This record gives sequence, C-alpha cells and structure tokens, in this order.
Amino acid sequence: MSSQISDVSTKTEIISQECELSGYRRYAETHNVINQPLPLENYNAYSSDPILGHWFRTFSQSLAKANHAFDSNEKKCWEYGKCVGHELQSAGFLANKYIPEFLSHDRYGHRIDQVNYHPAYHQLMATAIKHGHHCLPWQSNYANAHLIRAAIAYLHTQADPGSGCPLTMTFAAVPTLKKQPNIAAEWLPKVYAQHYDPDNKPFFMKKGVTIGMAMTEKQGGSDVRANTTTAKPLSKRGPGEPYDIVGHKWFCSAPMSDAFLVLAQSKGGLSCFLMPRWCPEGEKNQFFIQRLKNKMGNLSNASSEVEFRGALAWMIGEEGRGVNTIIDMVSLTRFDCIMGSSALMRQGVAQAIHYARQRKAFGKLLVEQPLMSNVLADLVVESEASLALGMRLAFALDQPEDTEQQMFIRLVTALGKYWVCKRAVQHTYEAMECVGGMGVVEETVMPRLYREAPVNAIWEGSGNIQCLDILRAMNKQPEVLDVFMQTLSQAKGSDLRFDKLLTKLKTQFKDVQHAEFSARRIVEQMAILLQASLLLQYGNSDVADAFFNSRLTEASHQYGTLPYGVNAKGIIDSAVSL
Repeated sequence: MSSQISDVSTKTEIISQECELSGYRRYAETHNVINQPLPLENYNAYSSDPILGHWFRTFSQSLAKANHAFDSNEKKCWEYGKCVGHELQSAGFLANKYIPEFLSHDRYGHRIDQVNYHPAYHQLMATAIKHGHHCLPWQSNYANAHLIRAAIAYLHTQADPGSGCPLTMTFAAVPTLKKQPNIAAEWLPKVYAQHYDPDNKPFFMKKGVTIGMAMTEKQGGSDVRANTTTAKPLSKRGPGEPYDIVGHKWFCSAPMSDAFLVLAQSKGGLSCFLMPRWCPEGEKNQFFIQRLKNKMGNLSNASSEVEFRGALAWMIGEEGRGVNTIIDMVSLTRFDCIMGSSALMRQGVAQAIHYARQRKAFGKLLVEQPLMSNVLADLVVESEASLALGMRLAFALDQPEDTEQQMFIRLVTALGKYWVCKRAVQHTYEAMECVGGMGVVEETVMPRLYREAPVNAIWEGSGNIQCLDILRAMNKQPEVLDVFMQTLSQAKGSDLRFDKLLTKLKTQFKDVQHAEFSARRIVEQMAILLQASLLLQYGNSDVADAFFNSRLTEASHQYGTLPYGVNAKGIIDSAVSL
C-alpha cells in the first residue's frame, strides 16, 4: 500500500514539474468578479428619494398657507428613511425568509392559537410603532400629520410590505372605534401608544395593542352582505353591548392582533363588532385559527382562516349598519394600498437605476444605453405619477373639516386603489427585467416586489369592486364628481392635449346605460387625467412632458416606449440621489 502511495506522489510531482516547465498554472479561482454592481444598502431611503421629498414638501407647504407657524417635520421622514435603508432592510429579508409558523396547541395540549414570527418581524413592527406609523394623525397636532405618516408608510413598505398590514389596520381602525365611545375610551389609549408588545396575553396587560380586521367569508368574498356569521346579545341589544359570535372568516390577516373588527348578522342586520383575542376575565376568547394561508406574496405577514365558536365581541355603531360603520376603516386601508403599491414601484425603480449606473454592456454603462434609459425613465414617470396621487390624497386627509376635500377622498381613494395598484404589477416586472438574470434571484429584493405587487390590487376590494364603488358614489352623491372635475379643471389651459381629453371625459359620464360595462375604461381615463393635472401643476416639467407624450393617448402604454425627445437622463437623475 505504501509503495502505491509513493508511486502516486512521484507521478504527481513529475506532472507538476512538467506543467511548470510548460508555463501552465493551475488556479483555485477561474476568474475575477468584475462588472457586478454593489448592492443598494446602507443608505437613507428618504434623502436618496428627491421625488418623495418634493411631493411631501409641496403639499406640506400648501397646508402651511393656512398656518404660519407650520413646521413640515421633514426630520421624521429623514429619520425613518435611515432606518429603512439600514437595519430594516436586513430585517425585511429575514422576515420574508423565515415566515410565520402556526401553533394550535402548546406542548401540554392546551389550545393556544399562536403564530410565531422571526425576531426580524418584531423588529419591523417595533420600529414602525415607535415612529408613529400606526397612530401619528390621531395623536399629534401636526397640520400635515397624514402626509408625514403617508411618507413613513411609503418608506416602511420598501423594507417589508407584510408588516405594514397590521400597522395599516391598527391605524385605519381608529375612526371606526371612535363611533362607539365606551369602547373607544378603553381601547384607543392602547392603540395610540407607541409601544409594541407581541406577547400572547390579554389586552389589559399591555401598554400598546394592534387591531386587525375580518370581513370576508367563504361564500361571499367582497359581497359581505352574504355573510352567515351570527351575533346574539348576551343581555341587552345595541351599540356598545356584548354579543356572542358564531361563524367563520375566510381571510383574517395578522391573527395575533389584540382585537379584530368583524362583521356579523345580528337581529337588525349586518353589524360591526370588536372581538378581542382575550376576554376581560383573562380567558382566551373563542377565536380559533384553522390554518395560515399559503400565499404567493406578503410572506412575512400571517393571513389566516378563523372560526368563532361563541366568541365575545362588542357591537360598534348602529345595529344593521355594519358596512357604514367599518367603511372608514376600509377607506383608509385602501389608501395604504395606494401608498404601498407606489412604494413597490419606488423600490423597484431605485434598484434598477442603481444597478444600471454600475453595470456595463456593449461598451457603455446600462444607464447610458439609449433603450435602457427609455425604460428607466418611463419607470420613474409611472412611479412619480403614482406617488403624486397618493400624496394628494394624504393632503386631503389632513383637512377633515373641508367638505370638498372629503368628497375628493370619497372618489379618489377607489380611483387610486384601482389604477395605481394595477400599474404596480407590470412596473415591478419591468424593474426586475432591468436587473436581468439577477432580478429573479431570491438574494435580491426584486422577486419579493413582484410577488407583492398583485396583493394590493386584490385586497380590500379588487379592481371591479373599486370601479363599481366609484359609479355608486357618483350616482348617490353627484357632487363628488363635480369636486373631482373642478380639481382637474385647475390644470386646464396648461396643455391642449389635457384640455381635449378633459372635454372627452365629460362626455363619457353621459352614457349611463353602458356605464358599468365601460367602468374600467372611464376610471382609467379619470386616473390618468388626475395624475396629469398634478404633474402639470406641481411636478417636474421633464416628467410631466414624458407623461403627456406617452399616457395621454388612446393606445395602452408599454414601459420603455417614451417618444424621442423626452429628457430621459434628466428624469433618471431626478429620481435617485446616492
């Protein structure tokens, strides 16, 4: 055996000598890694985003006209942007890699209905709550509190959309809870608290709580009036009274929330209730998680199917007026869908531009290649138009006493929910394609953005629901359309193409007979004209020019088809400052 080893060693030495004499070298590595961009990390997501800063300041300054002592509080956005570009970026990757796990029972056989999350998820939640993501407009005196909070939500989504779900629901639940003073007095101080407590324990043992929502059932989906879950009073009937709830919910996101706003059929019709996860006596409520949804996206956030087997809940608002009671919450969650989809676009285009500024192909940086610059500039245009619409809504939310602004919200929330959320799907794909093969690799954020994109379009009412809601609003309250058209008219005279399409849009509303069949077409025109008017009045002139030259046409728009002559380089340079 030893002689065989000796022979092998001798042969190896001879081969090595021959290779060395011939000039041959053997390397452990076959090549140097070149032309691979550095990842976009350790940056400030706010200060590197001139577009967000522009729209935040634009609408904050408009509010300042009525308040000379106004402070924009831009520092809050800057501080959260730093968190997002540093520790929360890493937390987002971890929270989506190690997804929630459902435990029905503990080791001893006790039913616990607990969802366990990775520590990174709790880090995301704790940081957001500390900065007021869930409560800022309700517990501050800032004139632009909704604008600040919208910017924070927009930034947070770029780190992790999933944790944004319970944050949004907690924020959106406040107007509904306020409709029941006795319940609000007990719960709202804990909702407002900037303290995150994820422990599975009764709400009265916590400094801060989160609120979820459970409306849809297997047989109804968006048609909540088809719900079969029932509610019976434990003693007296009516608002603020305790009820016994029996039934199920097909979708209940963030099932570890401390309480849920649910819809159930009482004697007087479909009503709204607040259902705690724990009863006031310290016992677990009869709220049972059946399973977690196996979703294509939104992975860090647990979504569940639940059953109520005699669960305690208190009626919120008038009996039989459940939809009207919860509608304010639905409206605000739809607003966050708009901001969330805009944020996905922003993260996608920021990643694409960052990559293209470092990667070379065919002798030039990608960003310098004419066709790639067309695609990147077009993605910027869509991203900015979407953000402008969302921030305009936040501006309206900051004026609760202004009747016209509230009518604007009534129509444009559904409008934006339809249009912006749909545009995000193709947008995230195009941004992914800009990064090439690496765009589909899970170590990058791009696949997550693509999987997330359809979620906002579907949740809180899909596209058809939004269009029908718009038609219903215009029929029930015609003045909301008047306010909307007046808003568009503020840009009239700035561009002939805009004026022509505005006139054409007015004729669309006359065809009442075919309104429902044509609803998507009409809503698309309304959305594009609103975005155009905002860009005309307040936006970057290069972006506005590109938007008009590509969107105000009859043909559907494909990204990367901006006409020759637009300032693509200027548009790209205006988008990312690193």
